[in-house]
Amino acid sequence: MDLERVSTVVDGGDERIPVTVLTGFLGSGKTTLLNALLQHPQLQDTAIIVNEFGEIGLDHLLVAGAVDNVVLLNAGCLCCTVLNSLKETLADLYHRRVKGTVPPFARVLVETTGLADPAPVLLSILRDSLTLPFFRLDGVVTTIDASLGLSQLDRHPEAMKQVAMADRLVVTKTDLTDAACPPRLKERLTELNPVAPVLLARQGIVPPGHLIGVGPWSADGRIPDVAHWLGEGEVHHHSEHPDVNRHGDIQAVSFIGTEPISWAGLAGWTDLVRRTFGDKLLRCKGILLIAETGRPVIVHGVEARFAVPQRLKDWPDGDHRSRLVCIARDIDPDLLRASFVALRLAPGTHAPSSIEDLAR
Repeated sequence: MDLERVSTVVDGGDERIPVTVLTGFLGSGKTTLLNALLQHPQLQDTAIIVNEFGEIGLDHLLVAGAVDNVVLLNAGCLCCTVLNSLKETLADLYHRRVKGTVPPFARVLVETTGLADPAPVLLSILRDSLTLPFFRLDGVVTTIDASLGLSQLDRHPEAMKQVAMADRLVVTKTDLTDAACPPRLKERLTELNPVAPVLLARQGIVPPGHLIGVGPWSADGRIPDVAHWLGEGEVHHHSEHPDVNRHGDIQAVSFIGTEPISWAGLAGWTDLVRRTFGDKLLRCKGILLIAETGRPVIVHGVEARFAVPQRLKDWPDGDHRSRLVCIARDIDPDLLRASFVALRLAPGTHAPSSIEDLAR
């Protein structure tokens, strides 16, 4: 892929509609959390997309005014079911917004089923040509049951993946655990995803500001805190001390560099990890300095499929280092760490055929 040719230029901000994905295992409290969020004035201009009405319990919020699969909520929000695919639902909702057949909305919240794999949802937002011009991923919020979460993570790979791919982790039903996150559960969550803050939902309530605006863009289109978005400090420390006994688990590995990265280096690295790790590379995100432009780009990847890089007009803060965080499953973290050498490929250089070739 010619990343320089297809990269998206973002001058001063990103005006696309932010999308927050709410996921979590069966019975983990997504519905309770969503219902509480919809009562808050900050989310009254939000469109809600759910998989099935029967699973979400919004009946007490529904009011007259249904149009096909779109229903007005008494909080001023919209609610619609998924059509044939999420991308078609998003596109349909956007065009209704443009035509004025539904009230205007400033953000979208997608609630998945309890057994959902977050990856296809994220890829629909990050890569699909039908939605990419109009929507951007803000963040992934995953709910975890304070009492049952640990056993669910041990028994269900879906729950583990939902945690690993999150930007925010919300521990629910803490009234059953003395209003705290059990230490063993907190440790497990940090092992699976050291970059995501762990929040406590008290009676199903979390301040909306802790769950929206958590991606690379703030409300005014700027990146307020890159280190916080990337979880840089925690993941860097964590990746330096991998636990060799955690076979089959999920780990985070980071890259921090001061040298500019060429388009060839970025393209070569993404191609290399795609071929080497495939869907084991659950999620990557970062900000990288590009040599040819002298400016940074935002990088997003899900299961080794990468979104079009977004070129920024300038750095969001005084830290001009390239920073990249990758969360992966069932891989040798040292092998992933070794792949970062490809980011230093010179302009015009072809990517090596394997990570082992980088050392030759």
